Amino acid sequence: MSLYDLFPPEFFKLSVPLSAYLILSAILFTIGIATFLFRRNVITVFMAIELMLNAVNVVLVTADTTVRATLPHTGGVFALFVIVLAAAELGVGLAIVLQLYRLRQSVELDTVPLGDSQGSG
Repeated sequence: MSLYDLFPPEFFKLSVPLSAYLILSAILFTIGIATFLFRRNVITVFMAIELMLNAVNVVLVTADTTVRATLPHTGGVFALFVIVLAAAELGVGLAIVLQLYRLRQSVELDTVPLGDSQGSG
């Protein structure tokens, strides 16, 4: 027995228009992109990436509620997969940030050398 057996189909219709969820997701993604491009702190960049991933999750769950009859629980499964990937990304990223802070005493992206700083010749 599932929730679909207990409640009428009208119960599961969106009370908020679909466009509102898509606009919310676009706003969240835009804020994440802007933060990613214009901030130089590594922690803030990670927060921007998480915000963009959450915007994708909003779209996935919204799509799941609109096409549930055709593909049941697909959006929710993909959203859960994105959450697991975000957690793994955050764990590895914070380990890198901690090591960077130990070496450079800074987590600003402008102070990180990208090439060989000692020279090879």
